[in-house]
Amino acid sequence: MPGLNASTHSILVLQHDNAEEFLECTYPTLERHETSANIILAHALKRVGAEVALASYLPFLTDAHAEASLRRLNHSSYSPHRTDDSFWLTLWSATPSGHPALELVLSCLNWTLGNYPVFLWTPRRPGTFPSDWLNPRIAQLTEHLRLCVPPERVFSVFGMTQLVKTFARRWSSATGFRVDPEPFYAAHFSYCDPTTFQAADVWLPQGHALRKAGYRDLEAVAQLCKEFADESVFFPLTTERATIEAHELIMKGQIWVYDASGDIATVCAVTRNSLHVSAITKVYTTPAWRRHGCAEFLVREVTRRILFESGKDCVVLYVGHDNNAQRVYDRVGYAGLCGKDKSDRIEDSLELGFVGAHRGHW
Repeated sequence: MPGLNASTHSILVLQHDNAEEFLECTYPTLERHETSANIILAHALKRVGAEVALASYLPFLTDAHAEASLRRLNHSSYSPHRTDDSFWLTLWSATPSGHPALELVLSCLNWTLGNYPVFLWTPRRPGTFPSDWLNPRIAQLTEHLRLCVPPERVFSVFGMTQLVKTFARRWSSATGFRVDPEPFYAAHFSYCDPTTFQAADVWLPQGHALRKAGYRDLEAVAQLCKEFADESVFFPLTTERATIEAHELIMKGQIWVYDASGDIATVCAVTRNSLHVSAITKVYTTPAWRRHGCAEFLVREVTRRILFESGKDCVVLYVGHDNNAQRVYDRVGYAGLCGKDKSDRIEDSLELGFVGAHRGHW
């Protein structure tokens, strides 16, 4: 395959300007690593319509189909180019058999509230990134990314800690945008599946309910979305933008609430859905209702429904290193938290920002 020669260990970086093309090349690999690839895969599926994609051609794509798509792209008049829209970069190398192997993915996407961070992902297991493997590959990605976007677009990068630190050093050196000394986010990536889920009898106070949010809840959900964002120094929201976010989550049926007799105490969003995996995000309890068990009640019920009613194999989430919510997730059955032995599927993740770049939101 031109550009991939096993004897010279060459590396090929490709730019994908639409989700269909990206998935045609990468889906078999992403599907094999559906848990760790949750952000990358779900964001791409969202752009092609996950239900349509998963019901039609994607489940039938094989490595041979993906390699044929990759060959067609590599044989075309391809060159890196500047874009103001969303895109993906993929980095490939040749296996000993000569077949291309997907080694790194970088996404640079936007959404309703602006630009996302740059997301990095690799199918390699955490802790298996020797510097002589990682450094030249990150160098290739950063040089290619500079041809695609102005440097101020890259306000932060999120992914496995070692990937992010290497990328941030290289990007800062290449662009002059200093790395913010305080990480935007340092988190454990955890999962719950039917074997780890911890069921419990739920006895809510009279008048309390666990349910999906409706449009009558818009103002209350928007307020909790704003409070959640405001607890992050780096990504605050105005009331107007919080209302936009809440409206989108309610419209898509993606946000659940703990309803305390008409008072919305806690929210929990279910986003980033793929065939077998969903993600829980934006778990937040307003201060007046903390220490009442609301978050645990809601997270357990939402997790149960995803696993045993929606038929997913796994629910994933990120939780900050210093977040007391780790105890809640641990009691529900999310693996590797609260000082227990870390599962080999648990990853340490990091978001680093760049001083002076144009801040987006996620």
